Amino acid sequence: MCLFVGIFLIGSVLFTAPAYAGVGATPSTINFGSVTVSTSSTAATITITNTSRQSTTIQQVTSSLSQFAVLTPAMPLNLAPRSSTTFQIVFTPNAATTFSGNIVITPGHKGGGPLSIPVSGTGLPSNSSQTQTFLLSTSTTNLSFGSLLVGSSTSQPFTLTNTGTGSVNLSQVAVTGAGFTVTGFPGAMTLAVGQSLSLAAKFTPASAGAAVGSISVVSNATNSPLAMSLSGTGVQSQISVIPSSVSFGNVTVGVTNSQTLTIKNPGTATLSVTQASLSGTGFTSSGLSLPLSVPPGGSSSFNLAFAPPSATSYSGSITFISNTANSPLVVPFSGTGIATTLQLSASPASLSFGSLTTGTSATQTLTITNTGNSSVSISQISASGAGFSANGIVLPLSLAVGQSTSLTVTFAPSSAGSLTGSVTVVSNATNPPLVIALTGTGAAPVSHSVSLSWTPGSSTYSGFNVYRGTSSGGPYTRVATSMVSSTSYLAAGVNPGQTYYYVATEVDTTGTESGYSSEVSAVIP
Repeated sequence: MCLFVGIFLIGSVLFTAPAYAGVGATPSTINFGSVTVSTSSTAATITITNTSRQSTTIQQVTSSLSQFAVLTPAMPLNLAPRSSTTFQIVFTPNAATTFSGNIVITPGHKGGGPLSIPVSGTGLPSNSSQTQTFLLSTSTTNLSFGSLLVGSSTSQPFTLTNTGTGSVNLSQVAVTGAGFTVTGFPGAMTLAVGQSLSLAAKFTPASAGAAVGSISVVSNATNSPLAMSLSGTGVQSQISVIPSSVSFGNVTVGVTNSQTLTIKNPGTATLSVTQASLSGTGFTSSGLSLPLSVPPGGSSSFNLAFAPPSATSYSGSITFISNTANSPLVVPFSGTGIATTLQLSASPASLSFGSLTTGTSATQTLTITNTGNSSVSISQISASGAGFSANGIVLPLSLAVGQSTSLTVTFAPSSAGSLTGSVTVVSNATNPPLVIALTGTGAAPVSHSVSLSWTPGSSTYSGFNVYRGTSSGGPYTRVATSMVSSTSYLAAGVNPGQTYYYVATEVDTTGTESGYSSEVSAVIP
């Protein structure tokens, strides 16, 4: 036997049983005896005990019959290890008969299964000439809280009044619906005839959107449970800034670059911006007036500028403090200062006019472009070299970054031979004065003539007249101002690419001129 006990003790040490939570209740049954119809019995007390070493909860205590009213504190109820709590049961028969029911106690997780306590009682006929009434009324059946900012709260009072002829036992005031609570209910209590209880419903929306709920008052009144509806809407302001970040890129030192930012409110409540803190060298803002209110769906714009004081990279941010859930909101920005570059370029880089007959002229266009990163001022444009000239620009002239201007360069050679020159553009650009080379050749005019000869019609003649036209058959114009004495003539004054038509007449010794000879033509190449 000792050996057996020793093994049992060792097993007990190695396999310690867990301490499961358990709930017990006393008494195990209740009989209210006989109670006059429409009157309430003396309250019976039930004690609930947590018999374990772990905390547990009592989720609810319910009655299977309305004649047995449960008067409990607010649920759920926490029970520490080895601790107890009590609640009361009141029997109010509404007919002269025997009533049997159960009080059901529902523990929380690991508290064991529900406990059922049988209750019974008998209703006795009333000897009173007047039957009591049990009626509970409320000052309102609907409480509407309207729109309320998320995170804030508001309360509305209401009153429960015993408007019957018998005492009313209040056992529970239950609330449903997210964000709704009731204050002022002390727990199970009795309202005498005509007595009132002032309570308050509170709405604290945790999120945006419509919310509905209800208040249910459980009592021994014939209109139990008494219900009231609850409604309200949580509204929430929001903030977004477009763009959410700003990059100014490269900005020339001494130059200011600006961008527009827009504050938007996509929420359902008015956005209130109380602070906007700007940080970072070279960054400034304008057009933002605080405090700023933006209605739901509205927007407000302001400007952000960047003027780098030196050639380096910069970063900064603007921080908005508002009445939104994501406050503070930070919008970062960056930019790089670059050194000033004043530069001009010409297109084309040189001009060639080729060969041009002296006494004629030709023009070409020269384009000057600001290829730097700052404005350039042109103070002088001059052309050098025989036969070259430039015009078309009114000076002084300022060119913005990327801007161009054009001038006309003319070549008019007055002598034959190769000629050179240049166009010089004087400005405040950092590169040397812009010089565009010019070349061209002056060519002497080509002299063209037509050699004519004929056979006289007689041996006695004084001379001949030569005529020329540009159309076959005339009209003709006399070429020489005096008679030609020989039978040949070299006709000058003709142009390349032209066809001429010639005739001649013979003049005798009396000065009589013959008719036109046959027509000959000459094509000048």
